[in-house]
Amino acid sequence: MDLRQLRYFKMVADERNFTRAAQRLHIAQPPLSRQIQQLEAELGTSLFDREARPLGLTPTGRLFYDQANQVLSRVEDMRSMITRAIATQQRNFAIGFVASTMYARLPDLIREFRKVAPEVNLSLVEMGSIEQITALKEGLIDVGFGRIRFDDPAVRRTILRNERLVVAVPMDHPFTQETAPIPLSRIATQPQILYPRAPRPSYADQVLSLFHDNGLEPAIAHEVRELQIAVGMVAAEEGVCIVPESVHQSRTVDVCYLPIAEALSSPVIMSHRVNDISPELAIMAAVIATTYGRWDYPVPDTISEMAERSGLI
Repeated sequence: MDLRQLRYFKMVADERNFTRAAQRLHIAQPPLSRQIQQLEAELGTSLFDREARPLGLTPTGRLFYDQANQVLSRVEDMRSMITRAIATQQRNFAIGFVASTMYARLPDLIREFRKVAPEVNLSLVEMGSIEQITALKEGLIDVGFGRIRFDDPAVRRTILRNERLVVAVPMDHPFTQETAPIPLSRIATQPQILYPRAPRPSYADQVLSLFHDNGLEPAIAHEVRELQIAVGMVAAEEGVCIVPESVHQSRTVDVCYLPIAEALSSPVIMSHRVNDISPELAIMAAVIATTYGRWDYPVPDTISEMAERSGLI
């Protein structure tokens, strides 16, 4: 006998009718009847009282029904157990990121990570820097790439690099006619487009602090949800926007990116849970260390320490 015959037998016994059992099994009735007959022939006894209406089980059939239920239940338990074991063994690694890091080096890091660890299920979640704190502590992500400095005893932050800031202006803006970098004092005279609008604090507050630290009070024209909307508003000549230098890749047809006279920068910060010693995090650190080495960026000591645990460098 096989498991299929046991399932067929149980369905007929439960339905107490060959026709209904065949319908539920999505097979024709004659093949079902033949399978039950073969089972009875192998056992050497009848399992069903075919004279009863509705169809009933013989005493041997009732005994066999109990045993068949136990076997089928055990098989299902075994299937569920193996499924859970496979899910548990699967390696997952979730990355949270702010949109602007996608214009920096994050795509390169992701590609390299997939090459080094193709067996790891890598997932990407766009979220603000402050949102990443909660997501890390709740286990929703394993590492975050953001731009806002924050303090939390459960999260360790490492500044990977400081990216120079530029000002995005419409293609026909008077600033585009100048050959020298634009002073922040002159940028402050223009309508400002800030992003993201929420949650706060965010990169928008970082930009405002740059103005305030220099004794400037900019005129805010718009506060928008995300980077792409901000750049689009610049193209629509609604104002100017201070952005990380790498963002110039996003839109160049109708937006110009100009250097700022002051040496202004925004950090790219990697965040992870304190005391996280997962191999996936170590692999990411090794990827950063080796890739940053190719870009001639200094590798932070904390990244080097984690990278050594991976054994890849």
